[in-house]
Amino acid sequence: MEQSKPLQITPPGSTLPKCFLLILLCLVFYIPGLFALPPVDRDEARFAQASKQMVQSRDFVRINFQNTERNKKPIGIYWLQSAAAEIAGRAAERKIWPYRIPSLLGAIFSVLLTFALGKKLFGEPSGFLGAILCSASILLVVEAHLATTDAVLLATILASQYALAGFYLQGEGEKPAGMGLFLTFWIAQAAGILVKGPVAPMIGLLTIGCLCLVDRDIGWLKGLKPLYGLAVTALLVSPWMIAIGIATKGAFYRQAVMGDFLSKVASGQESHGFPPGFYLLLLPLTLWPASPLAGAALYRAWKRKSTLAVRFCLAWLIPAWVVFELVPTKLPHYVLPLYPALCLLIAHTLISGRDGEAEELDTTLVRTGYLLCQLVLVFLGAGCLLAPWFLEHRFEPLGLAAAVGAILGALFSSRDFLGRRYLRATAASVGATAIVLAIGLQWVLPGMNSLWLSRSVRDAATEIGGKNVRLCSVGYDEPSLVFLLGTKTLLTSGKGAAQFLRKNPGALALVAGKQAGSFLSQARRLNLHIKQVGAFSGLNYSKGRQMLLELYANR
Repeated sequence: MEQSKPLQITPPGSTLPKCFLLILLCLVFYIPGLFALPPVDRDEARFAQASKQMVQSRDFVRINFQNTERNKKPIGIYWLQSAAAEIAGRAAERKIWPYRIPSLLGAIFSVLLTFALGKKLFGEPSGFLGAILCSASILLVVEAHLATTDAVLLATILASQYALAGFYLQGEGEKPAGMGLFLTFWIAQAAGILVKGPVAPMIGLLTIGCLCLVDRDIGWLKGLKPLYGLAVTALLVSPWMIAIGIATKGAFYRQAVMGDFLSKVASGQESHGFPPGFYLLLLPLTLWPASPLAGAALYRAWKRKSTLAVRFCLAWLIPAWVVFELVPTKLPHYVLPLYPALCLLIAHTLISGRDGEAEELDTTLVRTGYLLCQLVLVFLGAGCLLAPWFLEHRFEPLGLAAAVGAILGALFSSRDFLGRRYLRATAASVGATAIVLAIGLQWVLPGMNSLWLSRSVRDAATEIGGKNVRLCSVGYDEPSLVFLLGTKTLLTSGKGAAQFLRKNPGALALVAGKQAGSFLSQARRLNLHIKQVGAFSGLNYSKGRQMLLELYANR
């Protein structure tokens, strides 16, 4: 078996400045838009609303969206979001950003753990570059901005994989794995289960199974002490699992396992069914700016799979990727836990190319692919310019800046790559991506009112009825509306809306265009003096169609 190169010895204290730089880079990518973007339908708004209700009710066992039990995901993310909401105080009542803080921190910790793991596997330069590529990946940038599970889940999986790599590399310049790595692995598994159920254990088991099968050796697993480790994990997970089972009389497990997990495995759930190859097709965009070299890095890694560090990354990446591609239900973020392994392989290839040891980068196929992938950056920049024009028929000056920055970044990156200045080419791509995403997330997207119907309704409703206005909605039931206007927002029918206005003086009714006839007919029967006080037109991106919403009051 080929042995990895000895880990590069770096001066004492050299790692800390790199960690500081990585945190700064994360803030550059993750802070723009964090406070400016309204709640995004539907998952983010549901998570945030359920966490808000947890704080309001002081019930930290059950998970509810309004009066409906939300028995889909475990409790971990709700606890973290509730803690962030408690710290934020009143800001958490109608603002989304406090609920995004766990995702922000999860993404930052994930980048730092990628650095630590890369340093262990390939040395500090490759680890640092891999962490940079991971921090900038479009998929992680998106998840860092959303109050959902995936950025936090990624951190738990990376902590687990870091510990697992320590056990696997024992004897190759690594100190014998001790109690610290044992506890890290099993506590991280428990945290992953509490955040998103079986995903973290699945990736750990697939990695272990692949390595044991290829190596025909299970001796390195002794340090994991599975019986003791499972006991640690059970000790951490079982209190809530028992409590939720009792509180819901078993409904949580029936709905979470049978209604959510198994339905995703058996068929495409909620119109998210796609054939195998879906994630590979999205890879150029979701992994950008590392994606142009994914193929070359995998090819080079396969040729060097006898190296333990490379083999570990392949065992982490390939089996789980196959599983995700085979599961009928597909969402882009499902493969996020595999991206750090791919980023580290790409970074190792780039560092080797800098040192003249990666001839794969100098082939016509790789060069052509690199140039073609620059269209991703151009597409992102053009989107900042064209989206306001097509959706709202207006010119966005900052969108022009993003488009120009994207084109210049693509040109500089292409020039440097063709000149074999691989690290400079990567820096150009990362820098241009940071500029484009900052403009898009902080100014362009938040400024497009046609995308944020719930925000427009909230602004108009509070201007008419004050901050404590009561509202019911007919034909528009997006979770963001409930989050922005309060838990008591009623999602009802035309008849229910008319009765709501009669019973609640000063209340408002929001009616989707096709439901207006039914509502007005019921209002006349009740002798209500209905007056339209607002109208909103825009794109309901959750359903992919234009909507006209009308706001009514009983005068």
